[in-house]
Amino acid sequence: MSKKYQLEIACFNYESTLIAQLGGADRIELCNHFQEGGTTPDYTIAAKARQHILINLFVMIRPRGGNFVYTDDEFEQMKKDIAHFKSTGIDGFVFGILHSDNTINLSQNKTLVELASPLPCSFHRAFDRTINHSHSLEAVIECGFQTLLTSGFASSAMLGLHHLTSLIKQAGNRICIMPGGGVRSDNIDAIKNNTKAFYYHSSAIIEGETANFDEVKALKHHLI
Repeated sequence: MSKKYQLEIACFNYESTLIAQLGGADRIELCNHFQEGGTTPDYTIAAKARQHILINLFVMIRPRGGNFVYTDDEFEQMKKDIAHFKSTGIDGFVFGILHSDNTINLSQNKTLVELASPLPCSFHRAFDRTINHSHSLEAVIECGFQTLLTSGFASSAMLGLHHLTSLIKQAGNRICIMPGGGVRSDNIDAIKNNTKAFYYHSSAIIEGETANFDEVKALKHHLI
């Protein structure tokens, strides 16, 4: 039996979580600050979403925008945030930590994955800033992540198709490679047909900072 295609919607506000669920999404990545590419969401919004969202709800752990190299204080905040959200009944976490040379920070990522356990963790698009692609993938797998969100080292998944296909082949069944970055209903078929990935990530935002219901539905329709 073939695997079922899955859709994750990045939500930057509470309204988007309801739209994503109603539109047929399989999972929500809840974050804050759309313009910064996503940061840790507000505790109260996450708690409100958890009360009304029945599908899987993952929370981003990212204390600020900018790079993915964190101070000791920022790392301690990330640990505190994971401990807090873990107690609220969310289903998983999304984060990613690099060294200043844009290699994967094995020690800090492993610490957070272990703290999150048994909940699954996704490594986000900090991965696309790394240089040695093959080595970086092995490092993410070594850290214990179950999903890797990537655009294939390009500004969008459509432009990174070659690298996405290569990553999926290298990963095998060890980790789920999830194409993301500019994924929309008008290109998801091309991404799917080229990469053969099973999980896809989109904000489904057409304008503003809130997911578009029709776009979520259309994205999901292409994955049925």
